[in-house]
Amino acid sequence: MKSDPGYFGPKSMMWTVNKEITVLFGGARALLMHAAHPLIAAGARQTSFYQRDPWKRLIRTLSLQNSVTFGTKQEADESAHRINKLHEVIKGEDEITGGFYDALDHEQLLWVHACLQISSIYFYEKTVKKLTNDEKNQYHLENMKSADLVLVDIEKMPKTHDGLKEWVIKKSQEKDYLLYTDVAKDVQDIIAGGPVPKHIKPIWPFIAFTAFNTLPKEFKKLYGIKDTKLKKIILEFNLKFLKYSRPFLPPFFRLIAPARWAKQRITKKPDLRFSDKAKF
Repeated sequence: MKSDPGYFGPKSMMWTVNKEITVLFGGARALLMHAAHPLIAAGARQTSFYQRDPWKRLIRTLSLQNSVTFGTKQEADESAHRINKLHEVIKGEDEITGGFYDALDHEQLLWVHACLQISSIYFYEKTVKKLTNDEKNQYHLENMKSADLVLVDIEKMPKTHDGLKEWVIKKSQEKDYLLYTDVAKDVQDIIAGGPVPKHIKPIWPFIAFTAFNTLPKEFKKLYGIKDTKLKKIILEFNLKFLKYSRPFLPPFFRLIAPARWAKQRITKKPDLRFSDKAKF
């Protein structure tokens, strides 16, 4: 009589990776990668995606991932449905490139999905532990369910995690595939010093620092991020500090709230007082 564990459950790679609070850093990194794609940026411009309440818009990058991973099947389906309905009206001609943007276009959907996946895996490996190829591919296969829910054509997706990562890099190297638009600048400014809740302000500079300085080189060039020896030392030191201090932290500081709530939900014993099995 345990509650619905959702599409995956606690033994899945989706739970293993997405429950870690340091994986949230990947959300900021993925958002920078999303905004570098001019057609994704055009859709954001149509809806004033980054100008209205930028903090709420920022955390939406991770909201579907958390709902699908840790919610019940009904909650996951409802979250995906809301996003799909919103995407139906986001389309038109991009005023900068002249290209056509469509939030239901397979390649544009895949770009958003892929950037978040590879960023999540990146930060898991840097702050928790290395994953085997089998583990990364299992995560990839499970995460295809998330992609399917938001109407990505999973038959056209790369079949492995490394394949997905290579697809992003290959695309980013195509001429004019990435552009520094007004939306990219807005996102850069928001992550560099935008409004964040009080409880996260003390660590936000580090999140922003890691988001910018772990980007693939094509994105660093776009955002004007220069590599220096000092930056590399600071970055590696802090990531290793997080990795080695993590086992000593209580769950509140290691695991995101949706993961903690989901664990409580599926392990909670039923109240037999109101069950037809109860004896009175």
